[in-house]
Amino acid sequence: MPVKIRLQRHGKKGKPFYWLVAADSRAKRDGKYLEKLGTYDPNTNPADVKIDLNRAIIWLEKGAQPTNTARALLSYRGVMLKHHLNKGVKKGAFSEEEAEKKFFKWLDEKEKKIESKVNKIQKSLSDKKDQALEAEKLAREKRAEAIKLAKEKELKELEAKEEAAEEKLAEAKEEVKEEAAEEKLAEAKEETTEEQVKIEEDSSKKESENPKD
Repeated sequence: MPVKIRLQRHGKKGKPFYWLVAADSRAKRDGKYLEKLGTYDPNTNPADVKIDLNRAIIWLEKGAQPTNTARALLSYRGVMLKHHLNKGVKKGAFSEEEAEKKFFKWLDEKEKKIESKVNKIQKSLSDKKDQALEAEKLAREKRAEAIKLAKEKELKELEAKEEAAEEKLAEAKEEVKEEAAEEKLAEAKEETTEEQVKIEEDSSKKESENPKD
């Protein structure tokens, strides 16, 4: 029975999650499988790849053929390297101890690379977060400044209105004073006129009472 190591899709629509499986090459892609060997989650950064190293190698040694994507994932986790080293040990190219040293050296370097990538991503996210917070802070300050200016403008307009009202009130008071002064002046003139008329009447009366010789 020809066996393939391939991906089997799971997860939600728009957010796929894959199983790495050994399956009969004649079976449907997402149908029955012989064994689950690992998982692949492309939704994280970097992608999360988990593989059972020993079980995957057993299937490779049985002749299972990985698809291109499955081979890339197996290589990413060192399965293909380990499989190659095992072949070298069987051929006598090097000892099993040497193969283990080579594999763990590669694995250590690989883990450091992954850790470095994770740190860079985290730093990038942290920097973006800091930038977003700074931008939000500046936006808040601008809003506060705009509100302050608007309040100052409103206050100036209110003060101007109050000053205008006070000026109108002062003008009105001045007009009232002027009108009152004019009325008093008119009354005084009227009184003076009445007195003059009375004096003239009294003078005429005296003249009439004491005619000249």
